[in-house]
Amino acid sequence: MKKLTIIGGGPAGYAAALYASNFDLETTLIESDTLGGTCLNRGCIPAKYWLHVAELNHEIETSSEFGIDVNEKSINWAKTADKRYEIVNKLVGGIGMLLNSKKVNVIEGWGSIKDKNNVLVKKADGKEIVIESDFILLATGSKPRSLPSIEIDNEFTITSDTALNWEKPPKKVCVIGAGAIGCEFASLLNDLDSDVVVVELASEILPGLDKRTSGELRKQLSKRGVNFKLGTSVESINDKKVSFSDGESDNFDCVLVAVGREPLTQNIGLEDVGIKVNKGFVQTNLETLQTEIENIYALGDIVEGTPQLAHVAFAEAVSAITHIATGENKAVNYNAIPYVVYTRPELAEVGVNSEKAKELGMKINQSQHGFAGIGRAMIQNQNQGLVKVYSEENGPIVGASVCGPVAGEMIHELMYMVGWEALPDEASEFIHAHPTLSEAIGESLMSLSGRGLH
Repeated sequence: MKKLTIIGGGPAGYAAALYASNFDLETTLIESDTLGGTCLNRGCIPAKYWLHVAELNHEIETSSEFGIDVNEKSINWAKTADKRYEIVNKLVGGIGMLLNSKKVNVIEGWGSIKDKNNVLVKKADGKEIVIESDFILLATGSKPRSLPSIEIDNEFTITSDTALNWEKPPKKVCVIGAGAIGCEFASLLNDLDSDVVVVELASEILPGLDKRTSGELRKQLSKRGVNFKLGTSVESINDKKVSFSDGESDNFDCVLVAVGREPLTQNIGLEDVGIKVNKGFVQTNLETLQTEIENIYALGDIVEGTPQLAHVAFAEAVSAITHIATGENKAVNYNAIPYVVYTRPELAEVGVNSEKAKELGMKINQSQHGFAGIGRAMIQNQNQGLVKVYSEENGPIVGASVCGPVAGEMIHELMYMVGWEALPDEASEFIHAHPTLSEAIGESLMSLSGRGLH
């Protein structure tokens, strides 16, 4: 039986360990912190929990529009936090039970590559052990990226890792960065009655995503009271006063730095075996996820040139383990990965947008349909936003972007179309139930095929 050692117990690491149980592999997983990684403990899950709390708060505050009067509302922040910990602990415990049931040997400690067939583990008590391995899989994850001019003290200046530990949200927050993390925090803080200013150096929020749908999201967040300072940076922070490059300044209760994430690849022995790294990211063959050392693989947030998303890590785990166990290539289709921003409303995208098409020299057709006239969206009082769909000229559907209610769920229908390279004429023939939000997709597809209805 071949031996596999995985360094890192986040989504990439634990998914690889679980999937390895389908094959004749003896698996050891090394984790220095808590199973589940950033996503489960400090990222995806607790963040989406707080977004749900914020959405409930908004629904209660606007229920009178539907004739439901709530005379008194209060938030028990301690109970709210306890519920979050309960959910996270259940999920962490569930992963531990699953790994145990699959006979994965889980070791607590700091793992690093000693040589291409041995992993050194330093345990909390100072003891060291060496694990012999036929294959080594690196899945060490990432941490919040910092700015050289701003010192993180985890009290006034914080990152997304510590923001979710608030006993209750601060009243006035400056968010630096209008990527997915920054926009999600702006949305939830606004729904929890905080004043929010978002500072972004780029000319539009969510750089790299479709500008039309990104602009629509910005417009809706602005209407709710979020103040965006685009093309602007933070010049200085003195005490609680933040000065901006546009000459303005203001006092805040907290500054949240949300400028992306960087790979955690220091002190894991990469240089000892000659694995190539670029700005901390590990260079791999994306067909197999092998590094320069053929029996050492890398997955998740540390892989160069791939999205830092938990669901990408899951897919890469399946790909790498398949190659390790069978020798077959099962490459991830990076062209059809859904990207979701969990704001209110949500924004989701898959494949190519108009800006990316220009970069690729691809000639495309595009169509769009708004939610304004969609009955289900009107019923829910969420009929702002739109669906955009792109197809290659005389070719298949290559991308889509949605800004609107439950866009993160709706995008998966479009994901299949992109992944299976469906033609607009073919896709537009399928019927969408009425009344549903997905009718906006159906209308966009009909328009893309040249025969729109409305």
